[in-house]
Amino acid sequence: MELLRNIAEQPTNINRMCEPKLQGSCELRRKRTEDHRHPPAEMSRIVTDHASGKCYCRGKVLGKGGFAKCYEMTDLSTSKVYAAKIIPHTRVSKPHQREKIDREIELHRVLHHKHIVHFYHHFEDKDNIYILLEYCSRRSLAHILKARKVLTEPEVRYYLRQIVSGLKYLHEQEILHRDLKLGNFFVSESMELKVGDFGLAAKLESAGNRKKTICGTPNYLSPEVLNKQGHGCESDVWALGCVMYTMLLGRPPFETTNLKETYRCIREARYSLPSSLSPQAKQLISSLLAKTPEDRPHLDHILRHEFFTQGFVPERLPASCCHSAPDFHVSSPAKSFFKKAAAALFGGKRDKVKYYETLNQLTKEEEEIYKLRHDLKKTVISQQTKQITEDGRPLSPSAGRPVAPSTEGLPPTTRDTIRLIVRGSLGSCSSSSECLEDSTAGSVAETVASVLRGCLENMPKDDLPKGIECSNLQWVTKWVDYSNKYGFGYQLSDHIVGVLFNNGTHMSLLADKKTVHYYAELGQCSVFSTSDVPEHFVGQVTVLKYFAHYMEENLMDGGDLVSQADTHKPRLYLLQWLKSDRALMMLFNDGTFQVNFYHDHTKIILCTQREEYLLTYINEERVSSTFRLSSLLTSGCPADLRQRMEYSLNMLLQRFN
Repeated sequence: MELLRNIAEQPTNINRMCEPKLQGSCELRRKRTEDHRHPPAEMSRIVTDHASGKCYCRGKVLGKGGFAKCYEMTDLSTSKVYAAKIIPHTRVSKPHQREKIDREIELHRVLHHKHIVHFYHHFEDKDNIYILLEYCSRRSLAHILKARKVLTEPEVRYYLRQIVSGLKYLHEQEILHRDLKLGNFFVSESMELKVGDFGLAAKLESAGNRKKTICGTPNYLSPEVLNKQGHGCESDVWALGCVMYTMLLGRPPFETTNLKETYRCIREARYSLPSSLSPQAKQLISSLLAKTPEDRPHLDHILRHEFFTQGFVPERLPASCCHSAPDFHVSSPAKSFFKKAAAALFGGKRDKVKYYETLNQLTKEEEEIYKLRHDLKKTVISQQTKQITEDGRPLSPSAGRPVAPSTEGLPPTTRDTIRLIVRGSLGSCSSSSECLEDSTAGSVAETVASVLRGCLENMPKDDLPKGIECSNLQWVTKWVDYSNKYGFGYQLSDHIVGVLFNNGTHMSLLADKKTVHYYAELGQCSVFSTSDVPEHFVGQVTVLKYFAHYMEENLMDGGDLVSQADTHKPRLYLLQWLKSDRALMMLFNDGTFQVNFYHDHTKIILCTQREEYLLTYINEERVSSTFRLSSLLTSGCPADLRQRMEYSLNMLLQRFN
């Protein structure tokens, strides 16, 4: 199971290199490797920035460089996770070494672009210099290529387009990167690429004043840099050609077993273009790797090349691309179907016959791949062409959202009924266990939908919500979609791990890592120990443990909302989930409803506590706010939260109508 394998450590890179003899080069690499294996002093796990008073917890190693190691670092006051570049003072004791670090900080701190790793803060103590950077949970393209060996042309277009965007911004700021390579392209949780590591970056100088230093990674150096003619924008474009070649073929274009031979090939621009590449890919690589700098294309011209204009460029990539090749042939019609289905469900005039034809053409395999079916007991996607609200009126065709009727003129009994719904429709059960046994996925969804709709249709336009202190809310902090083989896995805030398998059964591993709960039907639970697993459950328990290990080692928590394990509370387990192009929806047995939005990592969580509905919103900074739904009815909420509530309701209606 490639998805569940531990990602290997990033290979040590040569960050700065003159043109030494091969033997000297090997000795330099060996010395740096040994320096990393034997650090000069034990580093504390808790680090304090004395200027701000903030404390950070150092986590696992993310990567290594010439002067520094990069660690996962968590702000203990906000739980925000950073990638922290930590440089021991002993490694920069010479003035020119310290100047290099200061120059990197000064260049990077002023950069603000979607495809540039964000610089947050830097500080130092008596032992180290700390640079806090944007955390990219999918690590780097080097890790992805190590797992994949080669990438498809659509993926290469997807990544190159983002690299060019970030590089164009750098050049507009008159900054040269000078070390473009796969290990310096980082990938966020939402599969967005970020250009990082500005350790060798420099200000662009005029042709006569360019730095003549030979620095960078040997396989990516340009002829003019090797010939000591200096770095220019064209040198970064050359490296871009090496990157494109490496992604498509799994090896750099000038790689040999001998460093001198590698440099000779670079100076002569001598490399091979296998017949497996498309003509457009060959043409673009040839232009990027033109021997004469002036013959290489400008960044603006690269994206207008036929490689991009005549080939498929995906809007986004699934996370599974980190370990396995995507099937664009299958996913594209499925995506088309999803858009048509959503449009038909939520407004607009559509040809009913064409919609049913599309539905009938969708194969079972395509349904699984696009994640529109996960509980095999409920595989039918709603075939409605128009959604009707409670009072019989259609959804707004223009906005695709429920039409909110005016609250004016509503009889008092109606308003009271709405408030009773919002105060906890599941509260009529004498216990949560009772609700589990008597509820179906459809009835739970119907209750949640009525609560959301009741709140949205009667909430004022004001923006005056009052948050409350709340603890022990259970919510999904991590998740893994492996439904193309096994199912959907998730970790709750109390560290329980669950998997909804493709056959509709559910299994949970409790926080003690010893107890397993198995649900074949709603409310019917079998309990056993991991040390005494029934023979027919061995396979599923193995998958459950792999999911738990993978999420613990590789995924970060999605917010600052903390909860403690409550052994007396009935267990939460997943009933249904659905992914759209904007969000992931999850519905649980007790009515807990969570929606994660991809683009900004915001989340909303609807749940009940003491017979009252609560709504929690986790913002872009992973900071949470919890509100009583009854308070939102009287005080209103911010527009961005309202929009997310409306979108979440639409997803719920789409899945269960």
